[in-house]
Amino acid sequence: MGGVFSALGRALPGRLVWVGALALVTLAGCDNSPWPKGASESQLIYSAMIENTPRHLDPTASYWSNDTLVTYQVYEPPYGYHYLKRPFELVPKAAEKVVTPQYFDKNGNRLPDDAPGEQVAESVYEVPIKRGIMFQPHPAFAKDEQGQYRYHHMKPGEVGERRSPLEFEQGTRELVADDFVYALKRHATTRITTPIFGIFSEYVIGLKEYGEMIKKEDAKLRQGTDPASLDKPFLDFRKWPLAGATAPEKHLLRIRLHGKYPQWKYWMQMTFMAPVPWEADAFYAQPGMAANSLTLDNWPVGTGPFMVAEFVKDRRIVMKRNPNYRGEPYPCEGMPEDKAKGLLEDCGKKTPFIDGIVATVEREATPQKNKFRDGYYDMEVFERTDTGIQYLVEANDSDEVAEVYRKKGFTFPKYGDVNSYFIAFNMIDPVIGWGDNEAQRERNRKLRQAITIAIDWEEYSKVFPKKAGETAMSLLPEGIPGSREGTPEGVNPVTHKVVNGKYVRRSIEDAQKLMEEAGYPGGRDVKSGKPLVINYDFYAPPTPERKPEIDWVVKQFAKLGIQLEVRATDNNQFQDKVRKGKHQVFWLGWNADYPDAENFLFLFYGPNSKSISDGENTANYQNPEFDKLFTQLKMMDEGPAKQEIIDKMMELLRRDAPLSFGFYPYASAAVQKWVTNSKPAILVRDHGRYLRLNSTERTASLAEWNRPVWWPLALLVAVIAAGVMVARNSLRRRERMNARGEILV
Repeated sequence: MGGVFSALGRALPGRLVWVGALALVTLAGCDNSPWPKGASESQLIYSAMIENTPRHLDPTASYWSNDTLVTYQVYEPPYGYHYLKRPFELVPKAAEKVVTPQYFDKNGNRLPDDAPGEQVAESVYEVPIKRGIMFQPHPAFAKDEQGQYRYHHMKPGEVGERRSPLEFEQGTRELVADDFVYALKRHATTRITTPIFGIFSEYVIGLKEYGEMIKKEDAKLRQGTDPASLDKPFLDFRKWPLAGATAPEKHLLRIRLHGKYPQWKYWMQMTFMAPVPWEADAFYAQPGMAANSLTLDNWPVGTGPFMVAEFVKDRRIVMKRNPNYRGEPYPCEGMPEDKAKGLLEDCGKKTPFIDGIVATVEREATPQKNKFRDGYYDMEVFERTDTGIQYLVEANDSDEVAEVYRKKGFTFPKYGDVNSYFIAFNMIDPVIGWGDNEAQRERNRKLRQAITIAIDWEEYSKVFPKKAGETAMSLLPEGIPGSREGTPEGVNPVTHKVVNGKYVRRSIEDAQKLMEEAGYPGGRDVKSGKPLVINYDFYAPPTPERKPEIDWVVKQFAKLGIQLEVRATDNNQFQDKVRKGKHQVFWLGWNADYPDAENFLFLFYGPNSKSISDGENTANYQNPEFDKLFTQLKMMDEGPAKQEIIDKMMELLRRDAPLSFGFYPYASAAVQKWVTNSKPAILVRDHGRYLRLNSTERTASLAEWNRPVWWPLALLVAVIAAGVMVARNSLRRRERMNARGEILV
């Protein structure tokens, strides 16, 4: 046995050197990249998705910020915004030009373009559509040798295991005006959520009645079918005409509206107005499609620069170039500073410049940030404009961090944008809401006012500087016409007062007095003596990164003795909850859809209530006086008269307090230095087509920032070698000793 140990002892050092060398060679061929080998050399932009994949990519249903990663890269509405100009300027996208509506009175007589809203009975938009635009490749358009649609009459089981449209034969066709007509009609559907139907049905002539008719027709179609079945018969909107949306010519879209609605031009740059080919509806309505996640919510069909190539629920979305995209040119005009920033160097060149976008779901903030710091995310979150703030704060807090960021080329300009965050109340809730009678309404109003005082948004920005912003006194951020922010007229007298010439938040004593008047002294019901318990509904899970913010909100209510029960869910569950009206107090953010006060004020317009008509009034605020003013506002052009209406509406919101106005976050997008042509803005969602990627610089930076650390392995090899040498010497010593412990020479 001693001979065996001796041989082993002699062999170990050589074997160790060989194993160590092999380990070093293996490590040399590895890195910490989360992406496939060679990804850095590609023309794919890598970005994160927060927590889950979008719920709705169907343009009729999609109305959440994280959807826009896909929807605005795939779909093309009639209009868009000029990428570089500020203030924002509408430009044609699928349309040939941005048109001026024609106004008519109740007798059909043509009115001048500046006619006041009360004279206008009908507005008509005649929108010419560009010729030669082709849809992306998709099996919905594929035809056989006889010219028949290859996949429109599939039988049960024929879909098989196919879970992507790319697993079928592909086809295409030209975009026509009827595709926009079909899209407008789809807002009347009962099959999916339709957040804008309430607004559109007020304006598009005949759409409200069309919705009632579609309900009946859909009921006929589904009669005798299993209500729980995912398979639903094709609801073909071509069968039923809509007076307010027609195509008098192949490439001419005519839209007729009730009255005057100047904001309609802005809706035509949103994906609610994107074309939907009837063939896509027919294809996805077939047996087995929904069960295999083959729906417009997962696999959109558009004419834009990109198309979805991979959709893995709650894991990853990959978009690749649409080979049928015509290549719209990069803009040649912008703001005076854009030329110096290099934003005009691609003037006139065909877009897009990149081959696609890979978005990966991140459930926690720390790994998401680390991947950006290490260079593996080119844009931390593609559709967000606020992710750079955290890096600015970190650089200000530490000279060492600032130096690291400087060497990496991290420069995130800080600016204001047109969005806000706030905490609001469900106004149909019996405890916190409107109330059943005047006395109850007054008590509940004082309860809400007390809470709006107690929520100290100035403190929030100090405690959470990475998510800081300007405290909001109203609903309208600076940059939106009609905003009074930053002026004496814009101060909210319910929550703030003047002290030594400065506006400061009212004291907690003022809030506690309102609590007493509301019947909740010290946070207890004056009649029952029970503590006031309110639910706080948050639209994201309480991860370690979010828990401090959630706890902060709980503490704000605790100042008044209110017990806040946190009910945090993911966004999809939150959306289900608010549609059913099962929420009480909730946190919400709003990004402007277009630069008009109406786009913010409609969040509290009664007919737009979320739990009643599936609109975007998540607070379910219904005040007849507010609604009357809103009806006037939406017909008005910018000017003093419109400002007066805005001021009155803001006064009502401050008094009724259906929300605590919150703050306007600072903006600064986290974008790597090798991504150029980046000019982030909340209103510009189709920026994927304009971005340029320097993959050579990316590859070099990744290599520099993520060099393998060799010394731990070398140290480990040395320690093991030393141990083996000691063991071998010990074995040799034992072999040379006799039974009496003497060393034999």
